[in-house]
Amino acid sequence: MSRHSGTEVLRYTAFSADPEGGNPAGVVLDASGLDDAAMLAVAAELGYSESAFLTGWGEPGGSGALGSAGAQDGTGSQDGGRAPAAREYTIRYFSPKAEVPFCGHATVATALALAERDGPGDLVFRTLAGTVPVTVTREGAELRATLTSVEPDVLDIAPDDLAEALAALDWPAADLDPALPPRIAFAGARHLVLAAATRERLADLSYDFARLEALMHRLDLTTLQLVWRQAPDVFHVRDPFPVGGVVEDPATGAAAAAFGAYLRDRSLVPGTAVLTLYQGEDMGRPGTLTVELRADDARVRVSGTGARITD
Repeated sequence: MSRHSGTEVLRYTAFSADPEGGNPAGVVLDASGLDDAAMLAVAAELGYSESAFLTGWGEPGGSGALGSAGAQDGTGSQDGGRAPAAREYTIRYFSPKAEVPFCGHATVATALALAERDGPGDLVFRTLAGTVPVTVTREGAELRATLTSVEPDVLDIAPDDLAEALAALDWPAADLDPALPPRIAFAGARHLVLAAATRERLADLSYDFARLEALMHRLDLTTLQLVWRQAPDVFHVRDPFPVGGVVEDPATGAAAAAFGAYLRDRSLVPGTAVLTLYQGEDMGRPGTLTVELRADDARVRVSGTGARITD
């Protein structure tokens, strides 16, 4: 735990049980007194790819005391403010440069922080992208959080925009895997999916930061989801994130959800499937994201472990 300008900030990593792995996030469990500028300042001071802020109960803009769920009585009320019977919160996400509508790893980190405080169970997060249910379970000594995305979508990318993305990455088109064609995928945030033909191509990432950032702003992209398919249900992924002010995101839950939707849309996996995504290895922060697709539900589930960062 640390304090930034008087605000209590927890730090958790998501998608790894090792604090040195996965993707770190700042978590503010009571941001009801912070305005946009203050939340952005906390995120910028932390320097993580994103930080999460619980700003109230229920719908975005809702307010109320954000104390422990243990203070609730059987009617769902809580001393000092109104709370719904479910553990339902308004959540906002900030990178060091701007607010983002949804962030998977910060969602997982926040759910784990709440579970450590109040116990495992079902949560509902109201985000700018929509409603995101999260379930936290205990598996032995570890907590595991599973988020369910908003309704996903998959779109074509214009040839000129694809050419600009490849130029910014300095990737020849011949280095792409033709079995996984480029698309823009959405499951709370927009991501451009590009598949490398080899692991070596994925490992060699040195891009034009300003050029890629400009393209991503124009296309309203949060990250690029760069992938290499190791096996039918196993992928290695990397996510450039210049619009957030960082070169690369170590483990990207929102992109994992979007990628699951992409694979299903392209009929590249069965309608019901469990996929494993390895991310962060090339950055020295390895993490594992589990993506679940269900034939009877268009939404995508992404799960992972986490750990509190104490040093």
